[in-house]
Amino acid sequence: MDKYYSKTHEWVKTDGEEAIVGISEYAAADLGDITFVDLPREGTDLICGDSIGTIESVSASSDVYSPVSGTVTAVNHALDDDPGLISSSAEGKGWLYKLDNIDPTEVDELMSEEEYAEYLETL
Repeated sequence: MDKYYSKTHEWVKTDGEEAIVGISEYAAADLGDITFVDLPREGTDLICGDSIGTIESVSASSDVYSPVSGTVTAVNHALDDDPGLISSSAEGKGWLYKLDNIDPTEVDELMSEEEYAEYLETL
C-alpha cells in the first residue's frame, strides 16, 4: 500500500481502488488530546474535498476533508469508545474510514510521504 497526504493533513493508503483515510501525526499532535470524532456513515458517497465531519480536542475543533472521492465502506468504530486512538496512533489504529471506488487521478494530486515532510517544513 502506498501512502499519500493532503495539504489539509489527511492521509490516504491506497490498494487498487480501495483506500484507508486518517489524519496525519502532525495534525493529531497539533490538536492535542482528542475527545470526540464525527465520522461519515457507511455507504456515503464522498467527493474529493467534502467535509466528512469534525475532530474535537480539549483545545480545538477541526474539520476533516476527504482527500479523494469514493464510497465509504467502513468506519473505525473503535474511535467511538476511544477517540484518543487518533492521538496515540494517528497513522495506524487511529484511521478514520475506508473508501471503495476511489479515483486514481485524485491520488496523483496528493503528496508522497517525502513531499509531505518537505511541506511541513514550510509551515
